This record gives sequence, structure tokens and C-alpha cells, in this order.
Amino acid sequence: MPKAKVAARPKRANPYQVPSTRPLRVYAFDPSVGRKLNNYMTVKVPFETLTPGPVGAQLAIVDYDASNERYYDPVDLDHPVVLMNSGLDPSESDPRFHQQMVYAVASDTVRRFEFALGRSIRWRTMPGQKRNDPFHGRLRIFPHAFQGANAFYDPELRSVLFGYFSAGDKDPGTVLPGQTVFTCLSHDIVAHELTHALIDGQREYLTEATGPDAAAFHEAFADLVALFQHFTYREALLDTIQRSGGMIYQQKLTPLAGRNSKDAQIIPELSEDNPLVGLAQQFGQSMGNRSALRSAIGTPPNSRRLDDTTEPHLRGSIMVAAVFDAFFTVYIKRTRDLFSIARASGSPPSTTELHPLLAERLAGEASKLAEAFLNICIRGLDYCPPVDMQLGEFLRAALTADADLVPDDPYDYRAEAIKAFRLRGIIPPDISSFSEDSLRWQSPEATGHRLPPCVGLNYGPLNASTDVDTDEWRVRNTHNARVLNAFAKKHAAALGLDRRLPIQPHSFHPTHRVAPTGRLAVDFVVEFLQQRTAMLDPKTPGSPTFSFRGGSTVIFDERGNVRYVIQKNVNNEARLRNQRSFHIQQLSQTPLAPQKKNLDTRTNFRLLHQGMP
Repeated sequence: MPKAKVAARPKRANPYQVPSTRPLRVYAFDPSVGRKLNNYMTVKVPFETLTPGPVGAQLAIVDYDASNERYYDPVDLDHPVVLMNSGLDPSESDPRFHQQMVYAVASDTVRRFEFALGRSIRWRTMPGQKRNDPFHGRLRIFPHAFQGANAFYDPELRSVLFGYFSAGDKDPGTVLPGQTVFTCLSHDIVAHELTHALIDGQREYLTEATGPDAAAFHEAFADLVALFQHFTYREALLDTIQRSGGMIYQQKLTPLAGRNSKDAQIIPELSEDNPLVGLAQQFGQSMGNRSALRSAIGTPPNSRRLDDTTEPHLRGSIMVAAVFDAFFTVYIKRTRDLFSIARASGSPPSTTELHPLLAERLAGEASKLAEAFLNICIRGLDYCPPVDMQLGEFLRAALTADADLVPDDPYDYRAEAIKAFRLRGIIPPDISSFSEDSLRWQSPEATGHRLPPCVGLNYGPLNASTDVDTDEWRVRNTHNARVLNAFAKKHAAALGLDRRLPIQPHSFHPTHRVAPTGRLAVDFVVEFLQQRTAMLDPKTPGSPTFSFRGGSTVIFDERGNVRYVIQKNVNNEARLRNQRSFHIQQLSQTPLAPQKKNLDTRTNFRLLHQGMP
């Protein structure tokens, strides 16, 4: 008797809603903190389908160890068991958790940038890389790239590489002498290195070493991104608020027993470092520093400190201290009423114990404020000049970006930032006063130039996150490049460009940002670049040469009107003299460099981060 045929089950669309986020477990700080302060935290990253690695649309974790010439088994975050458990449990010994950690922190950092910038980010592509390359459009991340006390972004490889090393024998703090330390397990270091890659993807020539501020800005900005994320870790924030009496800027926390640490007899009488203001604690202790690698607090305001500080991390720390000084000042202003209410109720706040409701309110204010300051900093990237970045110009960029979105500044964010930068001697060039009106970039009309609208720009769809690297996107980009090139040639002088030299619309993208009032702000941000070859020493025949770049960042509104022209003219002789002097000074520290005919002016993050990523 023939078998009855079973009708095939008709294919149906997935009846279940695809989640918007994927929960993954990570270390909030690094393994040295253990379970204290709820160091095991869950990060909710944007959901996407992943292949083992993990490899997603923007990030590819490649776990190859060059020192041992081996690949580690890739984690499959889409495996049902892993999905059911919100990822793997934190582990120092399991390479698969290390892969999960760098993917989660990197994805979260990318998400923060995309939210603040109002667009999808793009990485720089490898020269000659084809579209069918499996890593095309993806940033490669190597959790165990090499053996060494370093971690860095490599612009040539378009990759982030993390090292591992043995802790020192001399007082490595909470780390055992000789213990293996993995830089990929430091939340701070991962966020810091990803930020370098993100800046390079948005502003390629800000990585060029054109002066003492160029590398310092990179380091400062990356530290700001890592440090501000600390204030989103709820349990750690609440603990710090309780042990500091709400004064979250203190370097030391009150001992659990409330006794002066110099007379300590037991552990609860010992004071501890504030984890919120320290950066990369495990790495710093492992290198023998007995403390975090760097701090948000820095040193007291000193308007002359920049004059004799050239090392990029130290110079950048001055800008970090200025931004956090403004942040902590605004925090105190915004929470003053809460402390007043607590005192009026007859239960004044104690330095060791606050009412739980008061601690919750303070934590909420600190967390919201940290996110606001981080968004201001990230949005400021779009308002930076395209080349030759200076620390004072970042203040101008951030002020203008914030004023565009929040004109009224009810809590004096901008006023406090201006004061903090001034007290630390970070003075922008070419300003008439330290007022907000003088510091903000000016419109072309304010500088005596009238420009017509740029007609024909295609802003693309509102939801740009689904519009990356498609045929439609490439057609639109080609069209916009032609429109912008024609506009720049016609109005070169007003845009701070030289009509005699080629003009390249190097990067351009629409942005869609939502103001606190609900207003949608649409802009079009463009980098116009020019360059010419300059001799290091014009008086010496056969002198090495370098590329001297100039250009303008131009911001158009939704109708194509020019709102700002932020220029670095390629014919500025003062800038050229400063760059020559800087390169000569750098060459004096590199014996073999004078033999080169063409100078390589790119920042080498591997050398810069040796021993202090």
C-alpha cells in the first residue's frame, strides 16, 4: 500500500518580534575589581544577526594571537544556550568571553557615537579593498593580538589590537605579581581604542601629527568617552555616591567604617580610590603605578601648565580635567536643591550614608548629566576643522554644536566649560574675547561673506542607519560629490579654499538630531580638503618634504544654506612655519628620520600607547 503524501508545511514569516537589543555580560571596569561595585554588568547592545567571532555588520572580532601563531575558537553569540544566558559569564581564562567583552563594549561605544552624531558611522576602508572582501566595511578587532603591555588602533590595518602581558613584581596592587593581564578585559581600554578608530573614520586627517595638540586631542577625547561611561554604571555610581556623601568628584572614598585611614587597623578603615574618576585601574597597577593609569580630575587649574607639557597623554589630560571640571560644577548646581531639601527635613546628609531616595536621585542626575556631556563632546567632532586640530578649537566646536541644538543652556553647561578651559590656559586662536558669542563659530554673513544655497544636495532618507554601502547610497554619494565640488570651485574664496589647487569633498553626510524640545535638526556636514607639498627646510637643497594640508568644514542646513565655514587655509604661512618647527623637533628625537625624502606625519598609536594605552 503506497504511503500517503504529507503536505509540506507552508513557510510563514517569523511570528515573533525581533528584539531591538542583545544583553551581554561584561566587566564594568576590569577583572581586578572583582564582584565589588557590581563589576559584573550587562550591556544592552543593538541586536543583529552574528556569525561566530562574533562578526556583525560593523565589527569583526578576529582572535588570532601573533605571538603564539594560533587562532582561538570563536564565540557563537547566536547559539541558543548563549542567547538564553545573556552571553557568557565574565572570565579571565576563557578567550570566548574576551571576544564577547570587546564586541559588547565596542558595539556600545559605536551606538553612543551614532546617537550623538545623528547618523550611521563608517570606518575607513583599506586601500584597494574589494566589496566582496569578508571584512569590507568592518573594523577588525584582535583581542589577543600580541604579547606586550600595549593596545592600539592601527590606521594602516584598519584594526584595533589588544595585547596581554605579565604584571610586574613590584607592588602590582590587586593583581598578583606575574599574573597575565589582558588589556581586552579593561572596559576603559576597549572604549578608548574604539574611539581612536571612530575619530579616524569620521575625520581621517585629525590623526596627522601636525603639532603638539594633534595627538593630545586624540588621547583626551578617547579618555573622555571612556570616563563618562563610568557614570552610567548604576551600582558603582550608587556606591560611590553613598561613600562620598554625593561628592562624586572626590579622589578617595570614605572608609566603610568611617575612620581616618592613617590610623587604620582593619580593612573597613582603609580608604579606597574612587572608581568613577580613574581610568584603567588594573593596567596602571600592573605597571607599578599603584593606581589607575589616568584620572578625570587631573591637577588643580593652572593657566601656564600647557606651556611646558608636550607629552600627548599629559597634555591631553589638561583638556580632560577642564571638561570634567565643568561636568562636576554643573552636577553640584543641579543637585544643590536636593541637598537643601534633605537638610530642611531634619536629616542632613552624612559623608558615609545618604537616604536611599536621595542617593537614587543624585545617581539619576549624575547619569543624565554624564550622557549629556558625552553627547556634546561627540557632536563637537562635526564642528571641528578638518586638519591641524588644536585643543582650544575643540571648545569652540563643542560650544557651537551644543548651542545649535540647545540654544538656551538652562544649566550653564557652556558657561562652565568656558570657565574651566580658561583657567587651564586652553585658549583658542583668533578670538576677540572669552565670551560665548566670540567663541562660537560665526556664520559667513557675520564674517562679511554672503554665500548662496548649495542647490541639489541629496540628503537621503531620514533613517540613514539602513542606508549604508548600498547601490542607492553610492549613486547618491557620487551625485553629492559632484554638486559639492562645483559649489566649492565657484565660491572657493568665501570657503577659505584656493581655487588654483584641487578641491576634494573628502567626507560629507547628512545628520538628523533631535533637540530636547523635540525639534528635528537636519544638517549636511562636509570636509573640503586641499594640500600642497612643502619642504621641511626651504633653505636646504634636498630637504625632506611633507604634505601640508588645508581645507574647511562646511555645515549646510536642510535647505543647503551655509551655516558655518570652519577653515584652515592651505596658504596660511604661520601654520606652515609652526608645522615645520614641530616636524624638525620630532625629527631630532628620531636619528634615522632625516634620511627620508618624504616625512610620514601620521600618528603612530603603537608607539604612542607603549606602556600607557
